[in-house]
Amino acid sequence: MPQIDANGITIHYELDGPNDAPVVLLSNSLGTRLEMWDPQLPALGQRYRVLRYDSRGHGRSSAPAGPYSVEMLAADALGLLDALGIGRVHFCGLSKGGMVGQMLGARHGDRLKSLTLASTACHLAPKELWDQRIAAVREGGMAAIADGVVERWFTAPFRAEPTIVVERVRQMVLETPAEGYAACCAAIRDMDLREAIRGIRLPTLIIVGEQDPATPPEKSDEIHERIAGSHLEVIPDAAHLVNIEQDVAFDASLIGFLDRQKN
Repeated sequence: MPQIDANGITIHYELDGPNDAPVVLLSNSLGTRLEMWDPQLPALGQRYRVLRYDSRGHGRSSAPAGPYSVEMLAADALGLLDALGIGRVHFCGLSKGGMVGQMLGARHGDRLKSLTLASTACHLAPKELWDQRIAAVREGGMAAIADGVVERWFTAPFRAEPTIVVERVRQMVLETPAEGYAACCAAIRDMDLREAIRGIRLPTLIIVGEQDPATPPEKSDEIHERIAGSHLEVIPDAAHLVNIEQDVAFDASLIGFLDRQKN
């Protein structure tokens, strides 16, 4: 189980793919861990060096008491790269991971070759919603919110399919440390990147599921309008975890974008 100390915590990570290939750093959503990117490994790992990690408060990484901030989560990603001796990467983050990517792009663009932002937002109101979710998990644990989260993350037809995919994701939610989840909810609650991302000058791809109720397409429109030269792709028949529900379309979009970069 590869772990490394960075930015004052222990970070669990996995590194796959050709040793000499460009590195793609994948950042997980709220309530999941690095295995959420399993569908991307077969295609992405053939052409790129894929670095996945469990965010602070999630999976097998440290879950210190919160609250956290998006700045802190971005510093964790940089600390991981520094500890591994990796200079610049292509970054892809989904939901909370996409918020980390926006912060990195706005404040540390020199460490990125490109930026892919999936199922995310630059600002999410109202704050009361996040306070309610924090209170729910602190009082009732992750079981208090797991069913509602999974319902928002996948379309009804996908949830009805006889596969183990949805149950695996539900287990990731249930196994997330409640305090780590709550601390990351506080980071999202307090985040406002609407002005900061106007300064991003990186090749940027924005991906969103057409039926995403958690970060609906208009949230991607807000990002697209603010990042000059960015490209927006809306994937049909997908909700929040678009990389899982429509993995083939997601992979084609991401890999096509990465292959078009010159470094």
